[in-house]
Amino acid sequence: MVDKKSKNWTGCPVRFGMSQFGDKWSFLIIRDIMFKGRRYYNEFLEAGEGISTNILANRLADLEFNGLVSKHQDTIKRSKYIYRLTEKGIALMPMMLSMIDWSERYDEQTEVPAEFIKKLRESPEALQKELLEQLTKDSTNG
Repeated sequence: MVDKKSKNWTGCPVRFGMSQFGDKWSFLIIRDIMFKGRRYYNEFLEAGEGISTNILANRLADLEFNGLVSKHQDTIKRSKYIYRLTEKGIALMPMMLSMIDWSERYDEQTEVPAEFIKKLRESPEALQKELLEQLTKDSTNG
């Protein structure tokens, strides 16, 4: 968790960005919500990267504190919470898509589905619209 009291993380756009979402776990949580439809704590734990419970709790709290993710009580299972991207979190989509495109080009073992990368390269605006519609649908279903 970035200590916002002792450091001035504003001014430089890269430094500010890193203070908001600047570690691998935060990016993976954003990825999971944005592209994989994950919304629950246990879904993030089971994503496959092996994040520990204390790191996950810390990163979710950081993302919420920074206004990238919102936390809502599940209306059906009141003991569970649903995590959603905020408008600020959704605004990361072009950057996340650019990172996926770049990584797919240079990672010989990429896990990017061929259909996804095809859509991204042929019509990034249409893909973003599709993803935004899914995020909006997910936010109204729970």
